Amino acid sequence: MKVYTVSQINSYIRRVFENDPFLSDIYIEAEISNFKLHSSGHMYFTLKDSEAAISAVMFRQNASRLDFMPESGMKVLVRGYVSLYEKTGQYQIYVISMEPAGIGALYMAYEQLKARLEKSGVFDEKYKRPIPAYPKCIAVITSPTGAAVRDIIKVAGRRNPNVEIVVVPVLVQGKGAAPDIVRAIKAVNEWGKADTIIAGRGGGSIEDLWAFNEEIVARAIFESQIPVISAVGHETDFTIADFIADVRAATPSAAAEIAVPSEDSISKAVAGLYNRISVSVQNRLTALRTRYGHAAGSYAFKNFEQNIYDRQMYVGNIYDRLSYLVENRIKGSRLILKNSIDNIENRSPLNIMKKGYSLVYDREDNIISSSENINVGELVSVRLNKGRFTAEVREKGE
Repeated sequence: MKVYTVSQINSYIRRVFENDPFLSDIYIEAEISNFKLHSSGHMYFTLKDSEAAISAVMFRQNASRLDFMPESGMKVLVRGYVSLYEKTGQYQIYVISMEPAGIGALYMAYEQLKARLEKSGVFDEKYKRPIPAYPKCIAVITSPTGAAVRDIIKVAGRRNPNVEIVVVPVLVQGKGAAPDIVRAIKAVNEWGKADTIIAGRGGGSIEDLWAFNEEIVARAIFESQIPVISAVGHETDFTIADFIADVRAATPSAAAEIAVPSEDSISKAVAGLYNRISVSVQNRLTALRTRYGHAAGSYAFKNFEQNIYDRQMYVGNIYDRLSYLVENRIKGSRLILKNSIDNIENRSPLNIMKKGYSLVYDREDNIISSSENINVGELVSVRLNKGRFTAEVREKGE
């Protein structure tokens, strides 16, 4: 009896699965559940129907080629092969390709991106900028050989040949189209001389228009400092660029109609502006004439000389009153000053001495105000109104 290991059994079963022609290349239509996107880029999920389920894995190399993001609950058609994961003994399908069941992968990617951008708010009207009414230069980002550029140049030239049209040639379909369009939008913004950008192409299938459904193009349009008109396809074609642009034109020709004002409309606008200015000036002149008439008919102007005389009389009376008040104030101040001087002079010791009084000083030059402060025989100094002399005390009394 031969005994086998688990590894040997699992390895054998894996080879059986992989060598079975039915299981080596199989298509399965089912619903996704338990979907997980690993940080490595691998996708892990379950495929199920109403009665059964099978584990599935899609490695990063294959997952990176998807045009949409799988989700739980989504019905898909997958292609792959069934094999065994030896480590756990679990069999599963290794998915090589996937597309939404009953709907195209591109359309699914379009709807997913549209929903995600709409949720982020970038489609909001508050971000829409007005298209310049009187542009000098318009940058047209499109294929240089397509019908779209010819239509735009033709319509713009017919409406107003004074507006400069600068064609920025780009790829409008294929793998490199989206990055090419992004570079063109950024280049026009850096150039800074265009008033408006028209970005678009002629109609086609969803595959043909796909560059204008790429998120990088949508972000470039949103971040543009110059207003953008989206002109992709025909009237019934809608792209992500249409929703995020400042204005969506149904066709390239319609974009030119929006971007370039006709000479006739400019003439009418100038005439209208001239008329409004004329009316405004006339109204202003009428108002000024009315104010002048009211002023000229007023009492002040009719009796101008009398008013001047009245004002002179009024000013003269005020001057006389002020002069009188000032003179009286000066006279009063002089009288007060004279009285103060007389009072000071009357109290002055010098004036008292004129009447015969004198001052007596001791040897230290101190005034002697009492006989108690002097002795008989001492010398004293006597000061008179005019001059002084020295005397000896011979006798004292009360």
